[in-house]
This record gives sequence, C-alpha cells and structure tokens, in this order.
Amino acid sequence: MNTVRLNAYAKLNLTLDVTGKEGEYHTLDSLVCSINLFDRIVVKKRKDALVNVTMRGMGSEEIPPEKNNAVKAAEAFVSRFRTQGADITVYKNIPIGAGLGGSSADAAGALLGLSKLYKTEDFSALKEIADRIGSDAGYMLTGGLARLTGRGTQAEFLGAFPRLHFLLLCPKEGVSAGRCYGAYDKAAQTNAPCTQAAVAALKQNDLHAFGGLLKNDLYGAAASLCEGVKRALEEAKSFSPLGAAMTGSGSAVFALFETEELCAWAKSRYRGKFRAYVVKTVTNKKKGARSPFALSEEEREFN
Repeated sequence: MNTVRLNAYAKLNLTLDVTGKEGEYHTLDSLVCSINLFDRIVVKKRKDALVNVTMRGMGSEEIPPEKNNAVKAAEAFVSRFRTQGADITVYKNIPIGAGLGGSSADAAGALLGLSKLYKTEDFSALKEIADRIGSDAGYMLTGGLARLTGRGTQAEFLGAFPRLHFLLLCPKEGVSAGRCYGAYDKAAQTNAPCTQAAVAALKQNDLHAFGGLLKNDLYGAAASLCEGVKRALEEAKSFSPLGAAMTGSGSAVFALFETEELCAWAKSRYRGKFRAYVVKTVTNKKKGARSPFALSEEEREFN
C-alpha cells in the first residue's frame, strides 16, 4: 500500500457550556457530533522521512506550514513511530474559522492515514499526539456523538442515537478562537448549563426538548467580534427549526429540523448571503471500525 484516501469529517458543538479555566485554557462541557461535511485527504508514502502537505480550496493555500495542524500531526507521527515520510494533499470543503473543527479533522485524518499507510496499531499514541495539537483533535480520531469535558480532550462516547438533520449557515468571515475566548472572559457573563439536560433529552429521543436546549456560551462573544454570526443565527431561526445555535467559537451556526426534507425545504428558500449546507450526523456503519474515517467513501451531500 502506497496511498491512503480518507474523509476528515467536520463536527458541530450541539451544546457548549464553559465550566471554568485550567491555567491558560478554558474547560468545557459540550455535546458534539460528526456531520457529513468533510475534507478529502490523500496520503502517499515517501522514500525519505520528509513530510510535505499541500492544501487545496477554501483559501487554505495561504495557511503557513508552522500553523497547519496537518503538518504538525504528520511530523509528530513520523518522529514518534520512526517511519518514512509522506506527501499529503488536503482538499478543503470545511470552511475555515467556522467552529467546525476543520483543522483538527485534518490533523486526525493525517494521523489516521499515516497509521494505515505504515500499519501502526498504537491508538493511544495517536491520541496523545492529537491532544497536543488541538483540544478536539483527539475526539476527531474517532468522531461520532460524544460529550467532551475538560479542555475537550476527555470524551464520553454515547450509544445509539437518532440521525440528526441540520441546515448549516457559514458566514465568510471566520472567528479567531483566541479572540473569542478573550471577549468571553471580558464580558464575564454567567450562563445556565444545558449539556446534561440535552444528553438526557437525546437519549429519550425527545427531539423537541432537545432542540430547545441547543446553546453555546461563546455566542455573545463571537457575535461581538463578527456581525455575521448574529445575522446567521437570526436567519437560521427564521425557518422555525426545533432549535438553533452556533458551533465552536463561530462563525457557523446550525438549525435542527425533524427531517432531511425540512432541511432541504429551508435551504431552497434561503435567500441570505451566507453559504448554506444541508448536513446530517455521521454514524459508523462498519462493524468493528473505530472511526467514521474508516468508512468507505461517501457521496458528498452538500453543494
């Protein structure tokens, strides 16, 4: 095997409670899920120990190597496992700076692609590398529905759950996570937690109650930095979804609908200026596979 191809899936923070700080880092309690919006990653074996990462699309060509999480992950893999290097191409479809976890997904995808290419089985070592790169990169190695706590590196994966359907709106302007957390601290707001109740509602398959619990403590801070965040959420709510919220530190927002048909209806009537996608949760259908990255290639279900 000289080439590995895989999908690196985006995530949504269905809830996000800021619970405190540990040193310089904020602690969270967040319900997250993988969605079928993905970057395509191609990993090709090299004969030397060098790593070369090429980015394509979404303006990713301008990301400097020293700030590219796929580069960091691949170089850390080669150093840790003493393997040969790789030429990695990332075809971006996940908007940058949107709170969809694109850079963490690319890091996880690079690690999983290299692991498959060089037949390494030490998943705990991959998780250790991923956790050093980004708070949610370790979660991205597995994906699915999970409750993240602490810095986001502690994941409790949940069992069977109903497939969820969303209309996703993405402003062109991204939001810096660092600036967003800084604005959150400056505002010194206190919000009631919702993650525990949201998990309980989802386990009971009560989508109406669940929709009313979608919330993100960082929304106010992100909206103060990016006017598009507030506008996108207002537009998402205009279709009367079960619930709507921002993901991550913004700038993307999502609206939950009961069915995929209702999502498609909302998108067909959307007249705003933001990029709109109909997306759904990704589940791992391949028995025994540890990650949705291990699934066979899916047709893209977004435009």
